[in-house]
Amino acid sequence: MRFLFCLIALCWALPAAAMGPWQRDTCHLDVPCVLDDRSYHVKEPDDWDGTSPMPVLIHFHGWQRTGALPVQHQRISGATRRRGVLLIAPNGIRKTWDMWYPETDDVQFAVDVLANVMARYPIDPDNIFLSGYSYGSIMAWRVACDRGQEMNVRALLGISGTISQSEDCAQYPQEARHVHGLKDNVLDFPYGPQGETDYPVSLWRNHLGCTDVATDTRDWSVVDFLTLTRTEWGNCADGTKVTLDIHSGGHFIPHGWIGRQLDELLDRSPTYP
Repeated sequence: MRFLFCLIALCWALPAAAMGPWQRDTCHLDVPCVLDDRSYHVKEPDDWDGTSPMPVLIHFHGWQRTGALPVQHQRISGATRRRGVLLIAPNGIRKTWDMWYPETDDVQFAVDVLANVMARYPIDPDNIFLSGYSYGSIMAWRVACDRGQEMNVRALLGISGTISQSEDCAQYPQEARHVHGLKDNVLDFPYGPQGETDYPVSLWRNHLGCTDVATDTRDWSVVDFLTLTRTEWGNCADGTKVTLDIHSGGHFIPHGWIGRQLDELLDRSPTYP
């Protein structure tokens, strides 16, 4: 399935590359790209040359927001545009997502958005990332759970929102990373039955065949006022990995978190911002 997806992606990327620099007056930032009766927003990297294939981050906005926010948000587009990553921000119907059950129309919309982007831009099919914040994070989890392999998702980057950890996913991403605050009072931190703090990623640990024992636990920070504790399971089946970052704060996107994940995934030296 992954080979077929990459072959299709290559066929899409060739005509897109031949187009040369894309016309920004078509749709960019707060001007959405129309896709049938839906739409999405886009933000190109600062240094894109107009032809080179780019990694893609599809980021789903939070409740009562639109895709116009992520493409102008310092902690989201501020990370992607400095790292050569094309940011895509779909718009939810009535500013929210249908993500509590498998295979909703919004899941198919996410697949269609990626296909449309690949017809417009030269894309690196080996570096497709899904992300989201709050309800958008739940949506990103849903898409990874339903279509992660079909979309060739390199990594899921979830922020303060998950689906049920008992769900039986049909598919999965190659890697799952999640961050959540212990004092989150909007989407409460999902403690385990015995109060376990590693429970928020138990779905992926079970689905990807990770061992019960973590391979690495350490504290790290990007800004001096926020420390995150990372737990990593790097011994999962087929070379996959699951990572959980927790912090003592509430419901927000931690400074530098998205940028740090992209740096690590793209083998870059970590920087901030």
